Amino acid sequence: MKTERDEQFHSFVLSHRAALVRTATLLTAGDGHLAEDLVQSTLTKLYVAWPSFRRADNPEGYLRRTLVNALTDERRRWWRRHERTVADLPERPHAGDGGGDDQNDGLRAALRELPPKMRAALVFRYFYDLDVADTADALGCTEGTVKSQTARALDRLRDVLGEYPIPLTGVTR
Repeated sequence: MKTERDEQFHSFVLSHRAALVRTATLLTAGDGHLAEDLVQSTLTKLYVAWPSFRRADNPEGYLRRTLVNALTDERRRWWRRHERTVADLPERPHAGDGGGDDQNDGLRAALRELPPKMRAALVFRYFYDLDVADTADALGCTEGTVKSQTARALDRLRDVLGEYPIPLTGVTR
């Protein structure tokens, strides 16, 4: 038997899950599997804290913060720290297989080089056009930290991408 809480949560998931996956994919620099894991963790935490979420002054901010916290928790897992690199990469889709265009692939690769919090600052500031205060709230830091992290991230992206412009708007979401 479903309760009113379950019905509310179910409606929320139906209306917000796609946007959560899109945001998580950007936060993970295109890692779809990790993005799905983050969304699942976020939704689990949200279900447990559903009464608090419903009372929140800024539910969208609460949701973004929970997603970033899930990413931070994931990066702290012991097995993530013990991953080993391999000389040969696994098979990847060929360019003609619909794997995306080169410009977006280059941007995703460059984003992958950034630390998670720095990447999150860019995603919230430029992909979702949040102001500095909302980004600081989502990341749980000061506005000054958002400004410095964003500036450093843009500098690093410019170094990685070279002369190519950074298409921070119009990227396929």
